[in-house]
Amino acid sequence: MLSEFPGHLAQAAGEGRDSLLVVIGGDGTVNEVANGIAGTNAEIAVLPCGTGQDFGRTHGIPSRFDDAVRVALGGTARTIDLGRVELESGTSRFFANVGSAGMSGAVARRANGMTKRFGGRATFFYALTREFLAWQNTRVVVELGDGITREGPMHDVVVANGRFHGGGMKLAPDARQDDGAFDVVLIGDITKPDFVTTAPKLYSGRYLSHPKVELLRSSSVSISADEPLPLEVDGEPIGTTPARFEIVRSALRLRVPAAA
Repeated sequence: MLSEFPGHLAQAAGEGRDSLLVVIGGDGTVNEVANGIAGTNAEIAVLPCGTGQDFGRTHGIPSRFDDAVRVALGGTARTIDLGRVELESGTSRFFANVGSAGMSGAVARRANGMTKRFGGRATFFYALTREFLAWQNTRVVVELGDGITREGPMHDVVVANGRFHGGGMKLAPDARQDDGAFDVVLIGDITKPDFVTTAPKLYSGRYLSHPKVELLRSSSVSISADEPLPLEVDGEPIGTTPARFEIVRSALRLRVPAAA
């Protein structure tokens, strides 16, 4: 079936709760299907063809269509965690890969409104650069489930279940999707010179060595800010802070390459 409106795939996927569902699309498509089948016996196979393809990249799913079909037909089932975010309104949403608050939310909003003809990496990096030129860091409070709190001017808070985001940026190089915890990256009060020197390192994960970047781990994260910050999950804008993120253990069955 083809998606006809936002949420359509989540509705349809919910009807296949004991089936193998083949998902043709990008991270946003995977997100919709995951919201329809989270916690069920359904299994998904992904044929990546979207803008970012970061979920497939994390799991070693080939980007070449024929190779991805082979994984769908003969791959191995793996059970992974999902994230869930709850907004102040009481609405909640699952996500499979990465959620964030701050400039990343603004980048997702801009990227979704752009042409994708130059590919995911170019689209997201252009959106990142454009948003950074106008972005103003604000005071953020981040509370982790084990009692750790961080407070101060921040640029971004990345709540990572997977390793890649934004068209191949390795934001959480050591994140695992079956360990019951997020890798939480706090990008502090960085400046424009910081961005110029550090942005190329986003694709290798080496940006984590910057003194204004901190990596923590937790199964839950609450984020609030002096000014409402844009939120995104799996590249899809969903609203603004405050928000609470939590891990949902073993919530999705995924077909991955047999050797993975």
